[in-house]
Amino acid sequence: MRLFIWIVLLMAAAIGIAVTARFNPGNVVLFYPPHRIDLSLNFFVVLEVALFALLYVLIRAFRATVKMPSKVAAYRQQKRERDGNKGLREALKALFEGRFGHAEKAALRAGELAENAGVAALIGARAAHRMRQAARRDQWLAKIADDNSMKTARLMTMTELLVDDHQPEKALEAVHELNASGTRHIHALQMSLKAQQQAKNWPEVLRLVRSLDKHHALHPALSARLRELAYDDMLADAGHDAESLQRVWSTVPNADRIKPYVACRAATALNARGLHDEARVVAEESLAADWDDRVIRAYRDAAAPAGSAALLAQIEHCESWVNQHPADAELALTLGALCLKQKLWGKAQRYLEQALSDATEARMVRESHLKLAQLHEALGQAEEAANHYRQCALATIL
Repeated sequence: MRLFIWIVLLMAAAIGIAVTARFNPGNVVLFYPPHRIDLSLNFFVVLEVALFALLYVLIRAFRATVKMPSKVAAYRQQKRERDGNKGLREALKALFEGRFGHAEKAALRAGELAENAGVAALIGARAAHRMRQAARRDQWLAKIADDNSMKTARLMTMTELLVDDHQPEKALEAVHELNASGTRHIHALQMSLKAQQQAKNWPEVLRLVRSLDKHHALHPALSARLRELAYDDMLADAGHDAESLQRVWSTVPNADRIKPYVACRAATALNARGLHDEARVVAEESLAADWDDRVIRAYRDAAAPAGSAALLAQIEHCESWVNQHPADAELALTLGALCLKQKLWGKAQRYLEQALSDATEARMVRESHLKLAQLHEALGQAEEAANHYRQCALATIL
């Protein structure tokens, strides 16, 4: 439609010029002595228009020639940007598809564009890592070592890949460098936690677990498991003597001390080093907060010497607990064992037989028979003792 309107306008202008020129008798005289040129006004006008058009074309051609190098450079730059961005898109797509070889090749093309070099290096490093090419991975990361704008991304990528490669020392170096720059965020803490776990630096694992728990960045089950692993290693370390174990225990927060898995390991470790009084205190505080059969077993192993006030206090505690947990076989076995040590034969036999009847594990059956055999042996009842020894042996075999 626009073309049609232009054609109509041009035709109207041509008709108007033709009609006007027909009735134009004027002329133009160009006089330059001794020369004289006479031109009709119509021809002069046409000549002026033609000259203007020629000059316009020449000027446009000159300007286009002058601008040609910059246009060529701009075209080449646009082509590089198109190719670089296309390579970056292909690299990301191939990385997500799991075609790591294609991703690395595409990252090489994308890296030819300076603006994409940093991101392309990260993609190439991840692709090389997935292909277990550690040397190439490090080369990719080294390309952007001096790029401050990519520092955080590079260090986070290094940490994640090194943790995945089970190189906790190098991963922690990257974390320290990241922390030194003042950058702290949840993912960095999570990667640091994995690195510290691999390095078996359990005190630091506990610190990071507490920090992540404040941000609700760990599943409660995972948090509990990591705490359990950390305390298990810290408290069950065979290199601890009594003094060093107590020093480690003093660093445990009160909120963690009463948790069953912590109290159980602590009481077991204290018992192993002859610190039975401390073990009893640990177990009693934990049982007051949260009942657990594992702690009861450690409490049984922490039995005080026969005839002591501490042993009588243990028996009193257990009897009060029996009222609250009448069907607990582990508690009945503990109370029976304590009464046996105190030579309260009747109570010991009653509770040990109750433990035997309520026992659900072979371990408890075996230990109940053993305690009953010892009781009957102490009472001079050889036949009953032999029978329980025999049942204990059968339970051991089975």
